Amino acid sequence: MTKPGNRFVIKTGQPVCFKEGKMSEHPSVTLATASELFSPVVELRQYMLHPGRRDELIDLFDTHLVETQEATGMKVIAQFRDLDRPDHFVWLRGFEEMAARKAALEAFYGGPVWAAHKDAANATMIDSDDVLLLKPAWPASGFDLSGKVRDLPGKAQAETLITATICHITPASEAEFIALFESETIPLLARLGAPLLAGFVTEHAENTFPRLPVRSSENVFIAFQIFESAKAHALYEAALNSDPSWADSLLPRLLGHFSGPVQRLRLVPTERSLL
Repeated sequence: MTKPGNRFVIKTGQPVCFKEGKMSEHPSVTLATASELFSPVVELRQYMLHPGRRDELIDLFDTHLVETQEATGMKVIAQFRDLDRPDHFVWLRGFEEMAARKAALEAFYGGPVWAAHKDAANATMIDSDDVLLLKPAWPASGFDLSGKVRDLPGKAQAETLITATICHITPASEAEFIALFESETIPLLARLGAPLLAGFVTEHAENTFPRLPVRSSENVFIAFQIFESAKAHALYEAALNSDPSWADSLLPRLLGHFSGPVQRLRLVPTERSLL
């Protein structure tokens, strides 16, 4: 589990790609190489589940569907319980590029592991099509996974909370919005004690695995942040909303680029999440 004291560092330079190493079924995998800093292609997947069945899916997922997906060339970045939606499971996975995504998904969903567990997994779900295909908003704005360890099943949970703020941006003003966010919003977040964990925008490339649909008509910017607990997040929100530089100046300028309402997710990592 990632602790807020070990926050990811936003590094400069060009995007780098995942290279998979050898994995057993339940290793404590340390992601230490420079090639593990972040994925250039990421899926944010939000599943609506039948009432009361989230823990059932998480147990199946964390036990059987983590290393087995990664063995095909993708990276399972994070798995979450949605704090505000008790019947939603949210997770992130990454790929080094779109062709690699196609190959990895074909290998996994056409392979024996998914065949063995798909009926049990699908039985927990009402809808699994709420998927955003993303890319880093600027070089090195993705997740830094270097040195992160995936815990074994059964380890006690921390209180860590990760937030995802999903902003729908007018396509024509995306570059201006990102420039404003980089120059003024990131320093403000850091000053208030909640620096940016990662920032993504929509990847508009053709879906190379249409068997799994994505929300291709969306144009979003997503900011991820990490907090020690839900209480720490509430204190941050109060400080942000009372900061005059935010409420009176920066927020109105950011809102001028929005094309729809903001969605905020409060996410609690599962025991085997890398974030």
